[in-house]
Amino acid sequence: MAKKRPQAKAPQKTDGQIPVVGAREPCPCNSGRRYKACHGRAAAHAVTELVQRPFEGLAGEGDWVALRELVPAATVELTLKGGLPEGVPSVTLATVLPMAWPALRREDGSVLLGLQNDTPSGDLSRDLADTLQRALTAEPGSPVTAQKPSSDGPRLQDLLDPAAAFEPAVHTGFEFWVPDASSAAPEVAASLERANEAAIPTVKIASADSAYWCETPEKNHLRWVMEIPEEQLLDALARLHAAGTSSLGIGTRLVGSFRAHGLTVPVWDLPSAMGAEECEKPAAEFAERLKDALAADGPLSADERRARGGLTNRQVTLS
Repeated sequence: MAKKRPQAKAPQKTDGQIPVVGAREPCPCNSGRRYKACHGRAAAHAVTELVQRPFEGLAGEGDWVALRELVPAATVELTLKGGLPEGVPSVTLATVLPMAWPALRREDGSVLLGLQNDTPSGDLSRDLADTLQRALTAEPGSPVTAQKPSSDGPRLQDLLDPAAAFEPAVHTGFEFWVPDASSAAPEVAASLERANEAAIPTVKIASADSAYWCETPEKNHLRWVMEIPEEQLLDALARLHAAGTSSLGIGTRLVGSFRAHGLTVPVWDLPSAMGAEECEKPAAEFAERLKDALAADGPLSADERRARGGLTNRQVTLS
């Protein structure tokens, strides 16, 4: 049920512009292999012990998971503990960067940190923290390559201000790759167009935490990352499903869920005519029903157990 990630294109400094090489195109090293199977995956083989919930303890954990797995194009301004270093005007988390670069330090000193990358260890938080630290001291106008972090290196939880809000801005395309997309060189404009065409239209629902509407050719979906213990959440969803109150209205259906980075993500099918705005009220009403179902502490009925079994059978794990 996860989206197909856009094939990010790679900027390389040439006269201040950013030409691109696709992840599915031949690797620039002339190995004859696709970039994603060559240098694009060079750091993906040294896997350490997997951290199941790498974003636990961060503000907006559900949105971190959504931006990693569900949302094609989004950015978030990050706040560091102790403030920004001198010469770094801003640090921005981005779902994906050109060439699937882990990070980029722009000419003005600002930092872009990519989230949807292969990582060299089993602790995504530590990998991202290492990349962020190196980006803060990189030469302006240069990318940051992947490397395996030290096993005792900091994690995002050590670098980011826990009191700062985590507020994703979902974009319709990848124009945030360049400071002025309207005046980009032809090859850059072409790469943006290709990436934009691959992106599934996605909107963040304002009335629910970490819920995202997306549009596909045949039907729309609502995918909702929930920071609720899985067994407790499945019991509550089963109670609602057995009672006939698990949908978001006429023509909608709770079709299952998947796990991603330690959290459960229920998914609803929606009619193609149901846009993001039409999801706002039903999502808020469902949140109230779910709250009541979570408060129930009695054993599941036979119908509820059958509903739970159906939900469990349709569950998959992404990460």
